[in-house]
Amino acid sequence: MKELQKLNKLFAKYKWQLIGGILVTIAARLFSLVLPQYVGKIINLLNDYGSGKITDKEFLRSELLINIAWIIGATLLAAGLTFVMRQLIIVVSRHLEYDLKNLVYEQYQKLSLGFYKQNRTGDLMNRISEDVSKVRMYMGPSIMYSINMITLFAVVIPRMYFTAPTLALYTLIPLPFLAVAIYVISREINKRSTLVQQYLSNLNTVSQEAFSGISVIKAYNLSGQMFQQFEEIANESKAKNIDLARVQALFFPLMVLLIGLSNIMVIYIGGKQVIDGVIDVGTIPEFLIYVNMLTWPVAVVGWVTNMIQQAEASQKRINEFLDIEPAIQNLQPQRSPVKGNIKFDQVSFTYDDTNITALKEVSFEVPAGKTLAILGKTGSGKSTVLELLGRLYDIEKGSIKIDGTPIKELNLEDLRAAIGYVPQDAFLFSDSIKNNIAFGKVDATEEEIITAAKNAAVHKNITNFTKGYDTVLGERGITLSGGQKQRVSIARAIIKKPQILLFDDCLSAVDTETEEKILSNLKRVTKDTTTIIVSHRVSSAKNADLILVLDDGRIIEKGTHQDLVNAQGYYAELFENQMLEKQD
Repeated sequence: MKELQKLNKLFAKYKWQLIGGILVTIAARLFSLVLPQYVGKIINLLNDYGSGKITDKEFLRSELLINIAWIIGATLLAAGLTFVMRQLIIVVSRHLEYDLKNLVYEQYQKLSLGFYKQNRTGDLMNRISEDVSKVRMYMGPSIMYSINMITLFAVVIPRMYFTAPTLALYTLIPLPFLAVAIYVISREINKRSTLVQQYLSNLNTVSQEAFSGISVIKAYNLSGQMFQQFEEIANESKAKNIDLARVQALFFPLMVLLIGLSNIMVIYIGGKQVIDGVIDVGTIPEFLIYVNMLTWPVAVVGWVTNMIQQAEASQKRINEFLDIEPAIQNLQPQRSPVKGNIKFDQVSFTYDDTNITALKEVSFEVPAGKTLAILGKTGSGKSTVLELLGRLYDIEKGSIKIDGTPIKELNLEDLRAAIGYVPQDAFLFSDSIKNNIAFGKVDATEEEIITAAKNAAVHKNITNFTKGYDTVLGERGITLSGGQKQRVSIARAIIKKPQILLFDDCLSAVDTETEEKILSNLKRVTKDTTTIIVSHRVSSAKNADLILVLDDGRIIEKGTHQDLVNAQGYYAELFENQMLEKQD
């Protein structure tokens, strides 16, 4: 249970509820001992009446009623306490599940972009849902049944030994064999549970990717192949589940067999002792009840062991991510106001996952409130500049300073709060258009949302929808066209009114007329904002205060629009070609 020790800090939060649940469990089990004792007394009374030792019917009736009253009262108390026990322990397990999911989700939020490039969404989802659910069974039901089992063993076995030592020893002979069998089977369950969860992650990943890429699947008529791929993984997952079920299926037949042997021992050995006058006849039904009282706890040994083994396997998978130290750390707890002056000094950066060097000794400076445009071929390192500014990655060579302070020495939350970012692949949530725009400013008024949409030249498109701003988008904004998604993303960024605005080729899907309108609006609303525009179009860059041209991670040209046109280099050639295309 090494992996499950990570949960101890969560248990500490609810220690008093758990201690209360343990005490109530012990009390409930103590009251449950009344039943077999008084059943034994009733049998002995009836036996004495049958043998003539008791002749007074009224006395017999009175004693029977008293014993029955004790049984009913103790049973009701035990039932009430059992209800309280479940309310305490099972409810706590739900709180623990909530806390663990939040812990995992919080860790997901902290992990760097590189982590998400290396791990699949379906697997991440499975760990926070299926794996956490398996762990909850350990944190609630398995603890409750374990306490119940231990308490019953602790009170029933001494009581049996005190009542009839020899009979108790014979009755309990099968239990050590059961313990050994459980140990052997549990090891197999642990191995197979791990495999089951891994295959379930694969299944979730394939499903998630199929649903996300359904338009591509349909366009390429690949439904049959995707179904075949899903069916193969589903069959593998089924086979692993069946392997696990085969081992789990050994538990209950084994327990029934061993409990049956105990009952035979009670009847045979107990019968001999009654004949020999060692015990009363009422001891036999009393012991039969004891054995059956132990049946469920003994059965639970297997079930609990099964749950613990599955929880151990699941928690191990969860810990794999919880133990990862986030690559990007907030090294400055103090607040760090950001004005917007940006300086790159000999910055080089290589992606760990691909080993591609995206930037090579890049240097430039953008004063606060000015605009920088970055152009270049695909793969030249343009988007990397924006990712480094948001500290999605940390550099290994050179320095990046914001307002004269190294970027690592800024409070990470303040840095990102000061940035408005429009990614190349516009991502929208499965929510209303209004809420997607307000994501940039959660307390935005309706007037602010409409103004942002107008400045992004998307207001008219939205009002043409049946439900207007309340239109709910499909997953990843599939309801909208590419250009509309980009413009809603721009509205989301500018409504934030950040100190730094980053646009990553976010006008590629709009026509030149709409582009001009958006750029004109942006120039007006971002006049005091440091703006960096990454683009393939000269039209998006020509009005910038400084233009950089990147090639293979290096700056090959730098200057204003007129400077670069006069230089007759890559920029001038690109400008000329795009002007010809526009005329055509």
